[in-house]
Amino acid sequence: MALPLAPIAAVAMKYGALALAGYALTRQVRPGHIAQPLEDAMDTLPEGICITRPRDAEQMNGTARLRRIIRLGHNGRGVELDAAFLARIKLRWV
Repeated sequence: MALPLAPIAAVAMKYGALALAGYALTRQVRPGHIAQPLEDAMDTLPEGICITRPRDAEQMNGTARLRRIIRLGHNGRGVELDAAFLARIKLRWV
C-alpha cells in the first residue's frame, strides 16, 4: 500500500516555514540586559495607573502595574502575573 506523500509534504512545508521564520527572528533580535535599579523601581510601583505632570517640567510621566494570580481550578497550580510599565512623554515647541 502506497503512502500518500502530498498531505505529509504540505504539513512539513508549513512547519518548516514556521521554523525558518522563528530562526530568522531569533537572529535579528539583539540580546538585552537587566538594569537592577529599574527592576527595583518597578517593584515599588503601586498597583493601578498613575499619571503625573510636574508644573516645572515639560514632560508627563505615567506608570501602571498589574498583579494577578491566575489559577486553573480551585486548588490547581497558579501563575503569578506581575506587569509594570513606565512611560515618559516629552512635547516641545520647535
